[in-house]
Amino acid sequence: MTPASGRARAFHLLHASGCFVIPNPWDVGSARVLAQLGFPALATTSSGFAWSLGRSDNRVFLDEALAHLQAVAESVDIPVSADFEGGFARRPEDVAANVARAVTTGIAGLSVEDSTGDTSDPLFDFALSVERIRAARQAIDDSGTGVLLTARSEGFIVGRPNLDETLRRLKAYDEAGADCLYAPGIRTMEEIAAVVRAVAPKPVNVLVGSDFATVPQLAAAGVRRISVGGALARAAWSGFLEAAREIAERGTFTGLARAVPFDTVNGLFASDVRLR
Repeated sequence: MTPASGRARAFHLLHASGCFVIPNPWDVGSARVLAQLGFPALATTSSGFAWSLGRSDNRVFLDEALAHLQAVAESVDIPVSADFEGGFARRPEDVAANVARAVTTGIAGLSVEDSTGDTSDPLFDFALSVERIRAARQAIDDSGTGVLLTARSEGFIVGRPNLDETLRRLKAYDEAGADCLYAPGIRTMEEIAAVVRAVAPKPVNVLVGSDFATVPQLAAAGVRRISVGGALARAAWSGFLEAAREIAERGTFTGLARAVPFDTVNGLFASDVRLR
């Protein structure tokens, strides 16, 4: 197993040039399979993990999230970045305390978002949002871990799709010490190019949850990192729901006949057992 510090350095190097896909596993099994497929890094997904616990997104407790981060990071030899939601706190000093705990789990990166979870007021105040990123930056620096900090502005996925405000926030997060900038929900190449220009030369992550773009297209737009959020988990749930509903509603099993063979799935884990 590569030491956490080595994986953090490798993660920073991935952001130095080119464009890479960082898919999002929701548990240890999906993380190991994605690593086997050759992806250079992984990122957790708050939604995918919450669904695996039978909850909706943003309904996971801090200690549960930390245990999940450690389990995923320890299960693979490549860098893992944490979807750390809103830092599990409102006040900057509490965000800092939680980030300080997160960076001890073996992760190589961590993201903090500016959404409040309140539909009537979905984004933290601008000044507070900047202070939250600055606090996360200080906590990482104090830890000496080298964990890469991604700052997320959530306007486009919480009902505030204002490009100018998103750019204002991302530029401020850049100045507050974020290593990578991320505005989930932007979809047009014009919006994406605007974000890339606004924070250059800092790397930009783009979320792809459907087929609106390809890796070459995003790379040509200057995107450095591409994640898929909960989309892989949704794809898995799609197969499950289709087969289960067929059984429940029609009493037939054709969906199971289309499933990946047992030996194929079992073989994915046959040589990837870590005994402690």
